[in-house]
Amino acid sequence: MKIKLPNGDIKQVGSDASTWEQRTLEKLLLEVYKQNQRANLWKWIWRGVWVLLFLGLISAMVSGSKDIGAVGKAHTAVIDINGTIDSTNDTATKLVEGMEAAYKVKNVKGIILRANSPGGSPVISKVAFDEIRRLKALHKDIPVVVVMEDVCASGCYYIASAADTIYANPASMVGSIGVISGGFGFTGLMDKLGVERRMKTAGANKGMGDPFSPETPEQNAIWQSMLTDIHKQFVDAVKLGRGKKIDEVKNPDVFSGRVYTGDQGKQVGLVDEFGSVYSVSRDVFKAPEMVNYTPKDSFSTSFGRQFGMQMKSAADTLTLPSW
Repeated sequence: MKIKLPNGDIKQVGSDASTWEQRTLEKLLLEVYKQNQRANLWKWIWRGVWVLLFLGLISAMVSGSKDIGAVGKAHTAVIDINGTIDSTNDTATKLVEGMEAAYKVKNVKGIILRANSPGGSPVISKVAFDEIRRLKALHKDIPVVVVMEDVCASGCYYIASAADTIYANPASMVGSIGVISGGFGFTGLMDKLGVERRMKTAGANKGMGDPFSPETPEQNAIWQSMLTDIHKQFVDAVKLGRGKKIDEVKNPDVFSGRVYTGDQGKQVGLVDEFGSVYSVSRDVFKAPEMVNYTPKDSFSTSFGRQFGMQMKSAADTLTLPSW
C-alpha cells in the first residue's frame, strides 16, 4: 500500500509482508491439496486391488464348477498332474482323491490323467504309481490313460507308466528315466581365501555332501550307490507298468536318462499313441464331455495364491505417483 508523507514523498507500506504471507498461504494450501490427492489416489488403488482380488476368487470358483452340469450324463474324468511332483504340490494326494471321486460317479466312462510335469520326488512318484495300480485293480471296468502335454519326464513318466495307455503329442518331451543329484564344492575357493572349515560330526559320513568339505572317494561311492538303487526302482516300475512294450535290447538308451520327443518315444515304446484330451475323450472313450476331478486347493490356499497374483498384477500395471 502507498501513502503520501507530509513532505509530499510517496512511501510503500506493508507490501513485502503481505506478499510473503500470501505466498506462504498459497504454498500451504497447495501442499494440503497434494496430500489430499495422494490419499485419494491410494484409497482408489486399494479399492481396485480388492475388487480385482474379489473378481479373481469369483472367477476361480466359477471355473472350478463349470463342468458340474456334465456329471449327470456320460463323461470323461480329467485329473491334472501339473508342476513339480512333490509334497508341496501334494501331487499324490490330489491324484488319489481325484481318481476316487471319479470312480464314485457311475457316468464316468474313462479317466484321463493330463500330465504336464518335468518330474520331481522319486518318493512321491512311487506313491502315486502304486496308488494308480491299486485303484485300477479295484475298478477294472474304467480305463485309466495318461495324456501328455508339453512335458512328462522323469518322475512324471514314473507315474505315467502305471496307466493302461499313454498318449502324447509328437512334440511332447517324454522319458528321462534316470536319477540326478547335484551340488557345489567350494573347497578350492576357501583355500584361496584362507578360510578354514570347522565342522564337528559323530559318524564318519554325517557331513557327507557338505559343500565346504572335501568329498572322499568312499563318500562318492555311497552317493553313487544310492542313485543307482533309486534308478533301479524307477526302471523296475516302468518295466512293470509297460511290460513288453519297451524293448531294452533294441533301445539300450531308453533307461539312460535320455529325453525323447513324443514321436521318438512312440518308436521306443514309451508312448502308445498320439492324442489329446479331446481326441481321447471323443474317439476312445466315446464321451466327449469332460469333467475335471482335480481336487481344488483349500480356501485359504486359494485365497493366498489369488491375493498374491492380484497384488503382482496391480504392481505390474499401476504407475504410482512419485514425489
